[in-house]
Amino acid sequence: MPSKIAQIRLVSSHPEVYEPCDDSFALVDALLADQTNLLMYNPKLCMEVGCGSGYVITSLALVLGQGACGAYYIATDINPHAVRVTSETLEAHGVHAELITTDIASGLEERLAGLVDVMVVNPPYVPTPEEEVGRDGIASAWAGGENGRCVIDKILPVADKLLSDRGWLYMVTLTANNPSEICLQMRDKGYASRIVVQRSTEEESLHVIKFWRDSDDILQANEVGAVNKTGPARIFESLLSQFPGLLFGRNSNSSST
Repeated sequence: MPSKIAQIRLVSSHPEVYEPCDDSFALVDALLADQTNLLMYNPKLCMEVGCGSGYVITSLALVLGQGACGAYYIATDINPHAVRVTSETLEAHGVHAELITTDIASGLEERLAGLVDVMVVNPPYVPTPEEEVGRDGIASAWAGGENGRCVIDKILPVADKLLSDRGWLYMVTLTANNPSEICLQMRDKGYASRIVVQRSTEEESLHVIKFWRDSDDILQANEVGAVNKTGPARIFESLLSQFPGLLFGRNSNSSST
């Protein structure tokens, strides 16, 4: 199915804002790979946490065909420069989203609780010293603290609170983040998972993981190859099989890769 996504030449920029890179492209590719499901799903409220340049939220609006499905878009970023740049990127593509300068979803959690149908996140996932997390400017886009998990571990419970009963979360993770452990944590909250895109570069190995509540319909179970394996345990087994070398006994090794 042909689809437009944000054009790099129309993406605005600023020295203190993270520009689209391999992780951004992987996340948009995941949305394209899941486009048929997204269009059938017909989400009403879509949200990006950490919008940066606006490349991803703009692409999501274009993938869904803003106006066609009646979706409403919200994007947040702790960096005020990113919010301005995202506004320019959206305007250049003729799409709209409500933009809020805030840390993750601070100040929005009560109003948006249980309402978000699709959430997309390219979090700060790079392992760094803890003191680099949350700094002003562009460093906030990548500094993830120990194992790159500091911000990710703050986002997950927020996502759980904001997602609707049928909500989907697409998140970029790095091998060093121990994605199998992230999936275990989300399983404890009642979510099944699958890798939508897996990509290796010279510098990193990326996974875009889709999470959804186990109460979703049988179509979601089919997506992870579980047509004849109903039940959360079977679905999770299918996910873990996609993470060779990252299972429970190897957590300490994966954190140093």
